[in-house]
Amino acid sequence: MPASQFLMQRSALAGVQAVAARSDRTFARHSHEQFGIGVIRHGAQASHSGRGQVQAQAGQVITVNPGEIHDGAPLGDAGRAWQMLYLDPSVAAEAAREFLPAGEFEFPQPVFDDPVLARDVLALYAQAIASAEALACDALLLRVLARAAGGRRADAAAPSAPSAIRHARARIDDDPAASLSLADLAAACGLSRYQTLRAFARDTGMTPHAYQVQRRLLLARGWIRAGATLADAAAAGGFSDQSHMTRLFVRAYGLSPGRYAAAARPA
Repeated sequence: MPASQFLMQRSALAGVQAVAARSDRTFARHSHEQFGIGVIRHGAQASHSGRGQVQAQAGQVITVNPGEIHDGAPLGDAGRAWQMLYLDPSVAAEAAREFLPAGEFEFPQPVFDDPVLARDVLALYAQAIASAEALACDALLLRVLARAAGGRRADAAAPSAPSAIRHARARIDDDPAASLSLADLAAACGLSRYQTLRAFARDTGMTPHAYQVQRRLLLARGWIRAGATLADAAAAGGFSDQSHMTRLFVRAYGLSPGRYAAAARPA
């Protein structure tokens, strides 16, 4: 492994860049035009930021605001590795309008020791370089920015809205395979995207995307029981391909679609 390795991975999200890096270099002070948020995967680093001198350990979230002068140096001889998402200011601003009072969005601190935030950042990164399903990406981006906003977050939760959420559930139930965005569900509910996300999770115990995945799995199972090939069942269920369906099927049910097909079909 070279001392420094930077990989800019193709991102399916407009206005978002994904960078995976490993380096033992010390970087001079510089700035970016974008918001940056990422996770230290291995090692640790010290850095000067516009918000003071800080250290970040493996598993912690690091952030930078546009124009903020910062640097970075490894702690120890092993270097450090990180994954970073860079968001155009317009992307962050559009999302932040959902949960912040009037005013510009910014990350309030350069390092977060927050495992939930780290998990969501890495999940958003994985979506950005993979299928980038709109419903998953919308929800993850809102969750990441709202959690990182911390105390500046507005109380954007809708009042008790089970009746409104029924419209969102119906939109998914009517066609689980359809490609839906959080904006589509919000329009059906008459709520903002952030209100829809929070109310849906409160009402169902799942994010809209997780609920859609479960409905897609049930749809695919029905096709499998009816004798469809696994590839056809995956396509009918709205999965990107058979392997995508298989991964989620095993995670949900503990057996592969092939084993399910063998057990479910008449001998």
